Amino acid sequence: MKYQPLSSSLYIKNREKFCYKLAEGSVAVFHSNDIMPTNADGTMRFRQNNDLFYLTGIDQEETILLVAPDCPNPHMREILFLRETNEHIAIWEGHKYTKEEAEATSGIKNIQWLANFDQIFNTVMALCCNIYLNTNEHLRAGVVVETKDARFIKECKERFPLHNYHRSAPIMHKLRGVKEKEEIDQLQIACDITEKGFRRVLSFVKPGVTEYEIEAEYLHEFVRNRSKGFAYEPIIASGASACVLHYVENHKECLAGEMLLMDVAAEYGNYNADMTRTIPVSGRFTERQRAVYDAVLRVQKEASHILRIGTNIQDYHKEVGLIMQSELVGLGLLDQTDIKNQNPDWPAYKKYFMHGTSHHLGLDVHDVGTMHGPIKPGMVFTVEPGIYIQEEGLGIRLENNIVIQEGKGYFDLMRNIPVEAEEIEELMNS
Repeated sequence: MKYQPLSSSLYIKNREKFCYKLAEGSVAVFHSNDIMPTNADGTMRFRQNNDLFYLTGIDQEETILLVAPDCPNPHMREILFLRETNEHIAIWEGHKYTKEEAEATSGIKNIQWLANFDQIFNTVMALCCNIYLNTNEHLRAGVVVETKDARFIKECKERFPLHNYHRSAPIMHKLRGVKEKEEIDQLQIACDITEKGFRRVLSFVKPGVTEYEIEAEYLHEFVRNRSKGFAYEPIIASGASACVLHYVENHKECLAGEMLLMDVAAEYGNYNADMTRTIPVSGRFTERQRAVYDAVLRVQKEASHILRIGTNIQDYHKEVGLIMQSELVGLGLLDQTDIKNQNPDWPAYKKYFMHGTSHHLGLDVHDVGTMHGPIKPGMVFTVEPGIYIQEEGLGIRLENNIVIQEGKGYFDLMRNIPVEAEEIEELMNS
């Protein structure tokens, strides 16, 4: 991998937290993601299952983690199963983890080859009465491909129908939603790499450049700083395209007088930044562009301050909506009649700000974590208000990543990335 791996102490701690939540007499199993096919003999780039990575630090296909903290045989309480390499694999695919390397990365003493999994699993199951299996239970997940975890659930229930089956996902969501210091450090690196890309682009953008050239500038800067690349499919949207929330074509020429919305960020060590900046292609805001920009920035700053410990994320979104409503009135986009006659289930401000303000951030860009319980210290969120005026062909969104701190409000991981209009103009014209 390009990135510098974290200490095994993090993964040891993560497994301890997970095992503490298990019922007595339990075993839990986590599988790596499949390598997905494209066409002919092609495959997509491998991306590790984030739950497995969180618990082991192992970034390799065909990996299984088994934990059984109460197993009478102490050697079977933590076992990591790896694909056994050979000369053919080494020639065609390169180096794979040795047992010694896997132990150093994960902190797991018992490293086995995959060929031994069935026999060992049968033994552990005979000594346990509860089994925890993993599924993708993200609120916005759209699962259409059967995963290795899903196939294993079917196999396991056929072989062991009388065990008590439990879900690992609710436990993992609670654990992963609150970041350890080491995770926040990785997120900071991802944000710092993103900053380098943005500063590079500020001096590159001018009328006549294309959205895909800007995308290439970001990718160059990200990869040269040990990132695998984009944390998600980048949005480089000039002019009216900024009003398309998930615009990813990135194929247009940027024209003088337009605004350019860039929702683009780097990953580092499988942790993801998530930044949005909107800049004037010509290097100077028009009066209207500046008014809308400043309104979005004010909402972002106020939202960051009210995203605090104990707040319910749903109540927070409603409060941000009221702040945005006031700004839209000030911009002449809404009036009191619009507000008086609005549908409570789809408030008037939603015409110009139709998405949520914040989501969890971490190993997933839209990371797992509670969206209904109270906010806790160590949670990391995006703050990303926007105003989209289709009739004016103008869309502006600003997004930073913040850490909720105990007794200190929040810490902005993107505090060094330019966002004030004056600084943007100065850098673009220097």
